[in-house]
Amino acid sequence: MIELSNVSKTYGSGADAVHALRDVDLHIPEGSIHGVIGLSGAGKSTLIRCVNLLERPTGGSVTVNGQEMTRLDGQALNRARHRIGMIFQHFNLLTTRNVFDNVALPLELMGHNRASIKQRVLPLLKLVGLDDKVQQFPAQLSGGQKQRVAIARALASEPAVLLCDEATSALDPQTTGSILELLRDINRTLGITILLITHEMEVVKSICHRVGLISDGRLVEEAEVGDFFTAPETQLGREFLNDFLQLSPPQELVNRLEDAPDEHTHPVVRLTFSGDAVATPLISRLARECGVDVSILQAKVESIQERTLGLMIAELLGTQAQTQQAMRYLESHELKVEVLGHVQRDD
Repeated sequence: MIELSNVSKTYGSGADAVHALRDVDLHIPEGSIHGVIGLSGAGKSTLIRCVNLLERPTGGSVTVNGQEMTRLDGQALNRARHRIGMIFQHFNLLTTRNVFDNVALPLELMGHNRASIKQRVLPLLKLVGLDDKVQQFPAQLSGGQKQRVAIARALASEPAVLLCDEATSALDPQTTGSILELLRDINRTLGITILLITHEMEVVKSICHRVGLISDGRLVEEAEVGDFFTAPETQLGREFLNDFLQLSPPQELVNRLEDAPDEHTHPVVRLTFSGDAVATPLISRLARECGVDVSILQAKVESIQERTLGLMIAELLGTQAQTQQAMRYLESHELKVEVLGHVQRDD
């Protein structure tokens, strides 16, 4: 449905060149919701704007709905864009048009008559829950209502693909939740493929099937959402996850951490549980079978779509041999064990 092959985008040239995208390969199947996450300046907005050629790639190809967009221009490109809807962070509504006329705008530009426009716009406003706001103007609407108008407008041309450029970043958490639920319903009932970019892990967790992580213009990691949240492959992925879960050792302990273990230290570990391991009393078994004491510093359980994820930061208290045995025990039960450092023993 959406295929990016070796896509690059460079602004400027020579020593002043800025490489916004570097050899990006991305495949998004029909009917899926795919998220792209990354820090500010990573290349997210450039990537999504290359899909409908608001930005033309410097290299590589973009194929959407079976058409290679990078080979199109003029009227052919405009016709292809009619099948690609887009919503933005700041809504981009026309303040002098009421709700109905904002949604109708794409259809007017496509040459539809007023009767066919009405036949299309009114059901869309009902779909997004604004059938009672037809004659109101953007200044009379809340942020969430404005985004619903923008979504209805993006759907007016009956697109097969919907691009969401930080669509919830300007909204409060409750409104964000309602907009994400609307996007999920649109995907489920209309079968529209959705590509959204965001810096919010909660958005990815809530509705995406797959997620890609972009850094310095490169797609550095891609996975099913459940896999990304339970076992990110890159350090940046782990940092995003830790920031989202707000699970990190206390600063007082961080200040005491040492890199090199010896017989006078014990490890501080971050444990990631998933699947059956979440419900298994492994910590009590660990203490009993390996002879270590476990000091739990932080712990959290998250529901990631259909998966359960447990995280814990703990000190393993025992001799060097005992703590090494304990870590082997944990790894043998398919827990992800990350040693954050070592601290001096008190005895």
